[in-house]
Amino acid sequence: MSHVPQIKIPATYIRGGTSKGVFFRRQDLPEAAQQPGEARDKILLRVIGSPDPYGQQIDGMGGATSSTSKTVILDKSSEPDHDVDYLFGQVAINKAFVDWSGNCGNLTAAVGAFAISGGLVDPSRIPENGICTVRIWQKNIKKTIIAHVPITNGEVQETGDFELDGVTFPAAEVVIEFMDPADGEGSMFPTGNLVDDLEVPGVGTFKATFINAGIPTIFVNAEDIGYKGTELQKDINGNADELARFETMRAHGAVQMGLISDISEAAARQHTPKIAFVAPATDYEASSGKQISAGDIDVCVRALSMGKLHHAMMGTASVAIATAAAVPGTLVNLAAGGGEREAVTFGHPSGTLRVGAAAEEVNGDWTAKKAVMSRSARVIMEGNVRIPGDTF
Repeated sequence: MSHVPQIKIPATYIRGGTSKGVFFRRQDLPEAAQQPGEARDKILLRVIGSPDPYGQQIDGMGGATSSTSKTVILDKSSEPDHDVDYLFGQVAINKAFVDWSGNCGNLTAAVGAFAISGGLVDPSRIPENGICTVRIWQKNIKKTIIAHVPITNGEVQETGDFELDGVTFPAAEVVIEFMDPADGEGSMFPTGNLVDDLEVPGVGTFKATFINAGIPTIFVNAEDIGYKGTELQKDINGNADELARFETMRAHGAVQMGLISDISEAAARQHTPKIAFVAPATDYEASSGKQISAGDIDVCVRALSMGKLHHAMMGTASVAIATAAAVPGTLVNLAAGGGEREAVTFGHPSGTLRVGAAAEEVNGDWTAKKAVMSRSARVIMEGNVRIPGDTF
């Protein structure tokens, strides 16, 4: 019987927003994985513990949810006027697949801090006390993100009293600005319409808003699909038929958005687009037992990630929500009461979140200059992650 020793790879396990992921500096990866390709994907899959037919990722760092099956690779930026390149890999749980098609907005909250601590930011840009502005180049979607990271005594400040629904303990606030958040090439509204008919054979036809902002997202009305907009994970994630219906809708929406040419391609593009449903502000009880009052929010939103209802809200989807809410006539805007707005507070399964965005119409096309939200991040563990030496 052959025996191949394990190898060590320097890594850091970090919570960013309501997600967790394994962070690497590109230079610390095995040489074969320092460039995109099969070796890199195999290493990240093994680190996370995928593919796992049991769906638990017991033999890896993953937490058996889309929010905790994530990897990040950072490098000094090759882009002018940027500090760090940020590459995000969403690792499938039960498939041998890493999706590189989009960003993770939640883990973005940890990118600036990791870049500072990892020596990827010029020391001259780091104050002894105050805020360090980290200029991030998001390589997946080729966009600029600005992270405002608190610094105390020359080091990243992680502790504080900022509370984020979906995260149990308070931490230091990190303000994130997503610049020009329309995702990918072309219009922010890829069909040219604020509202379209989403035709799903065998399922039905639904009003939908397709938007590229933060991450490509399909919004439908909760009422149209038989929901209230106040559902929690337990109400949806145990129903295989309902999850299949959402995936079918997502696949057809992806075709209509021009992201894929045939619905069969959706299986290899699980991270994008997201599908979400909206409803007018309503009282409900969050998953923690916290009572959410309709008077404290503008709209209810629920979103699915990697085939399951998310426990809170993806950061990139939050950008899509804020941007869509800022454009009069979208389904998100109408559910929030209509009219012009530069910020929206939405209710999600774990609580509430306020996100700002400014949109304007230029020559018939809508555009957004930036979206802003507050998140937090904390290093959970640092050192080396081990994988079998014959992984790649």
